[in-house]
Amino acid sequence: METTDKKTIKGGEFLITETNYQDVFIPEEFDEEQLMIAQTCRDFLVAEVYPNLDRIDMQEEGLMPSLMDKAGALGILGVSIPEEFGGFGKNFNTSMLVADVIGAGHSFAVALSAHTGIGTLPILYYGNEAQKAKYIPNLGTGEWKAAYCLTEPNSGSDANSGKTKAKLSEDGKHYLITGQKMWITNAGFADIFIVFAKIDDDANLTAFIVEREFGGITMNPEEHKMGIKGSSTRQVFFNDCPVPVENMLSDRQNGFKIAVNILNIGRIKLAAAAIGASKAVIDTAINYSNERIQFDRPISKYGAIRYKLAEMAAKVYAVESANYRAGQNIDDAYETLVAGGMDASKAKLKSTEQFAVECAILKVWGSEVLDYVVDEGVQIYGGMGFSAEAPMDRAYRDARINRIFEGTNEINRLLTVDMMLKRAMKGELDLMTPATAVAAELMSIPDFGEEDDTLFAAEKKIIKNLKKATLMVAGAAVQKLMMSLSKEQEILMNIADMASYVYVAESTLLRTEKLVNLRGEAACEGQLDMMRIYFVEAVDGLQKAGKEALWAFAEGDEQRMMMVGLRRFTKMDAFNVKETRQKVAQQLIAANKYCY
Repeated sequence: METTDKKTIKGGEFLITETNYQDVFIPEEFDEEQLMIAQTCRDFLVAEVYPNLDRIDMQEEGLMPSLMDKAGALGILGVSIPEEFGGFGKNFNTSMLVADVIGAGHSFAVALSAHTGIGTLPILYYGNEAQKAKYIPNLGTGEWKAAYCLTEPNSGSDANSGKTKAKLSEDGKHYLITGQKMWITNAGFADIFIVFAKIDDDANLTAFIVEREFGGITMNPEEHKMGIKGSSTRQVFFNDCPVPVENMLSDRQNGFKIAVNILNIGRIKLAAAAIGASKAVIDTAINYSNERIQFDRPISKYGAIRYKLAEMAAKVYAVESANYRAGQNIDDAYETLVAGGMDASKAKLKSTEQFAVECAILKVWGSEVLDYVVDEGVQIYGGMGFSAEAPMDRAYRDARINRIFEGTNEINRLLTVDMMLKRAMKGELDLMTPATAVAAELMSIPDFGEEDDTLFAAEKKIIKNLKKATLMVAGAAVQKLMMSLSKEQEILMNIADMASYVYVAESTLLRTEKLVNLRGEAACEGQLDMMRIYFVEAVDGLQKAGKEALWAFAEGDEQRMMMVGLRRFTKMDAFNVKETRQKVAQQLIAANKYCY
């Protein structure tokens, strides 16, 4: 029965349904084989990447391709590739684990994720059998490296407005591609490019598999960037580049759909990478705080430093909980679709598309948690944090791109609400019935019910109320603003933040509840404390976002009534969060690393 329940979960449904802790996956459940894959990735970073970070950042000729070759030889590039093409054929959450661990690898992590994700997956998921047979095995070993050519000088977030053109040659055997692409990761050494262009006067993009050897390809020198300096980033120019007609990927004008669906995967994988990068920074910050002596004591003895360490850890624990919950949802949806007779490649795409809302939320939350962590990491190092000789310099600069990669965080916030509302309009998600019920509840006397002091009762009540607050604000905004809501970006971003706080806080609760049931309450004291710390942030953050939204579109009695409702739905019993942070920090300091 439990398996069936798991498979009925839909993307975006977290806002209107109650999830049982038995139905989520937590990272503590990875099996021995998955942990061995993770350890292989860790060992690779220690042996090959960390000793060479300066050489990588200087873009030493041939170094990054050689690292990709070595990763390929260990099977790291082939984790998601089916066994029939020489890969390991592992599930989505295993590929997330690889992205997580490798995420601590700075520029190498970017090169690897661009190759294994946006460079390889379009062929794996959209290619025909001949294309997959030709390209996937060599991409899986790293013999061929891949890049993804979508962005143009005048088409960033508006990807479908690209000007690159493709026209059929006179003999009908080739498409001649002409145009300019920019910010192309791995461009300097890629053998294969996934290129998006419009054929003739088509309204939508078409995708092509382009080999460097086809000719007609030139490049600008490497871009000078704020961070990820070791990642090859160039402008790529196509001048009548002849691409065989059989190298069109999927159908004509299907390119924009390919781009959108591949970006869904890229978003959640970026969130996974941000977790790994965050943990590495926390480890380094804890080490330094234990070693740095001020006023005759290590700075880890001081409350201000402990506050930072605990907040960093709680945020990472929360977003990690949400990441692997969503990853398992994608895996479960895939298995259901395949069991129903769907082709495996289509099922991979459909399952990720189903959870596109969660992918967008996680991209935003993961990248912003990483930014918080690196910023506090610099602060813990103090003056040394500002030195290019200390490790926080690279971590700080490398983190910043993540809020822009894979769709800016602003775009992803807008998408979060847009996708949920579109699903509601199609009848896939019933948001209006619970939103109407919440509106009716506002007019009634609150039912305080019986006191429940069991473990997690308070948090479960908070999650229910946060969902009500989000539905109340979203429902009122839809009714009040109707068709103009799509232009109210600030209000949409407020609602996205409310939904995101719900998702991440609930995921943190479910993970902690499952852990307590597996290990017992005494063994999970740190996780319980981090959950409670995160709940303070979620309640405060959601209330602020809700208040800003209501002040923007509601007036008079309606505004007053909903503000009363918002306060009711964001109530939280007082507890000593300072003391709770101290306890978490003490565990981290004693372990001298992120130990959860």
